Amino acid sequence: MTGRAPDNGGNKQETDSAIWDRYTEGKYKDFNLDKQGEGSFWAGVPNPDEPDAAKAQSCTELPFWVKNGEQPDVENAISPKILSALAYERIQVPGTEVELNPKDRQTVNLPTWVWLDKGTYRPLSVTASVDLGGGVEISATTTVKPKSLALSAGTEDARLHPGSGECPVSEDGGIGSPYEKGSGKKTPPCGVTYLRATQDGGGYPLKATLTWDASWEGTGGAGDDDLPDGRFGNTQNVTVQEIQSVN
Repeated sequence: MTGRAPDNGGNKQETDSAIWDRYTEGKYKDFNLDKQGEGSFWAGVPNPDEPDAAKAQSCTELPFWVKNGEQPDVENAISPKILSALAYERIQVPGTEVELNPKDRQTVNLPTWVWLDKGTYRPLSVTASVDLGGGVEISATTTVKPKSLALSAGTEDARLHPGSGECPVSEDGGIGSPYEKGSGKKTPPCGVTYLRATQDGGGYPLKATLTWDASWEGTGGAGDDDLPDGRFGNTQNVTVQEIQSVN
């Protein structure tokens, strides 16, 4: 913080010279050089990812001194809660790709089993931390995990399983169940039964939307589940055939 006067940003009630005096002769005499190692200057930093330009530029807090290990008592100062949101933004979940059985072509009145690969769709975590000086660090770990899978058959001529179309996470952490030989007439825990064949080479747009539940834990026992759920969907065309039988 040497070489030029600090930008007064939105503090237009103060002149540049008055601000300069604050850091040279006033509150922070000679930029607190005699307190090196005891603390550091903190300053407001606009979020470069904030789409609202006015909101991004509203961060005009002038640099202020904070002793090592102390948590600044100002609005939006870095805290475990803010770190949890930063970690949340960095989590990358896989695209929603469901497994189907039958895989390539569905049959009228024959249940289609739908499930997610447990190895791919598992809890994911990201940790964000900041050093407050003096050996004190605050951090937050945000975790997201699959919560439920919502199905939309793409046609009214279909039955969803379960009837709500919302497939919850099972006790083993999976959603839906892979088809097993001999289960053709069983009702799948997650799936759809088409009642009418597709026409003219077209397909039904089967949409699957996976909801990820988010929570976080931070320094000092902080934590909550107040982060928004994430919802990611994908649509794939399915072809349904009608098998003719002769009695």
